[in-house]
Amino acid sequence: MTADTTQARCHEITDDLPLLVEAFRLGEVQAPRYLADGLMNRNWRIDAERGTFALKLIMDVALPTARRNLRILAALAADDGGVPVCSPVESISGDVAVEIDGRGYCLLPWAQGAHLRGTELSLNQAADLGALLGRIHRRLNRLGPETGVLEMPAAVRATVTEPVAAMTKADRYLNIITALDAPQPFDLAAAELLEQRKILIEKYGSRRPAGEVPKGPFGWTHGDVQHRNVLWMDGQVTAVLDWDRIRVWPFGEEVARTAAVQFGTECGQLDLERVAAFVSGYCTVIELTQQDLADAVERLWWTRMSEFWTLDFHYDRGDHGPDELFFSGEQLLSWWSSQRAEVQAAFAAA
Repeated sequence: MTADTTQARCHEITDDLPLLVEAFRLGEVQAPRYLADGLMNRNWRIDAERGTFALKLIMDVALPTARRNLRILAALAADDGGVPVCSPVESISGDVAVEIDGRGYCLLPWAQGAHLRGTELSLNQAADLGALLGRIHRRLNRLGPETGVLEMPAAVRATVTEPVAAMTKADRYLNIITALDAPQPFDLAAAELLEQRKILIEKYGSRRPAGEVPKGPFGWTHGDVQHRNVLWMDGQVTAVLDWDRIRVWPFGEEVARTAAVQFGTECGQLDLERVAAFVSGYCTVIELTQQDLADAVERLWWTRMSEFWTLDFHYDRGDHGPDELFFSGEQLLSWWSSQRAEVQAAFAAA
């Protein structure tokens, strides 16, 4: 992110800041510092008379959903269940989110620590992270309805995209790129990778998951546990952040997704040794069978094969924040497709 962009992001809350200071009773405030790490929301560090906080402009979910999730977060923070979280700050009206002209904000205490990618973790830390994810699932599903956790459905279903539909999606973006008067380097690179994706879809389409009912236990999940949302200090997790995506989901699929995001290497592969340690740690808290894990891994792999969410953001929403994830994701997908047995073996090693 350029200095001009950072300055623009700080200017973005200039008009709202006095109202937020009043609503959260912050007292005297220094100039906010924009935090460029966030992909889906916009975040600032606020140093105020009342303390140091993280201010979030909520963009990834609807405000009613954000309020529900923040109430769940407050309940987790009040419970000594081994899940380190920051309890949202309530406004003078007792609300966990403040709305100004349709824009929703929340405020959380500043948490100390650093974001560590998977390859920066020791095997023991990878296992600890897995156990932490297990505790998150256990605690979320013990909360009462008064916290905002609603009754779960009797079963969950997961749509399995047909290969022809995935091809159609790829072709739509290729047509958008072809129609550009002056395609940029991103467009040219994306077009080449889309052609490669079509080859993969054609090659592996017959191996997509069978059926729309995932195997294994399901329940309320965090939805986005990964290095961008976990802080470490002195070898321990100090905070799990960004609870925007709390949802009912198969536990195995969140295990697989967390492992894939957390332990992806710079060369477009998975650190399978750390994946195995992470899954083993999780299974010390919540039991998943090898069949549960195998099904979850295959579903995640095919989801990666058949979705184009980063291009949705780039071309349909004009949001280029996740652009870098498109390139790394394509590299990982190509490797994963050629190493499916090895990836499955790492998850089964638990």
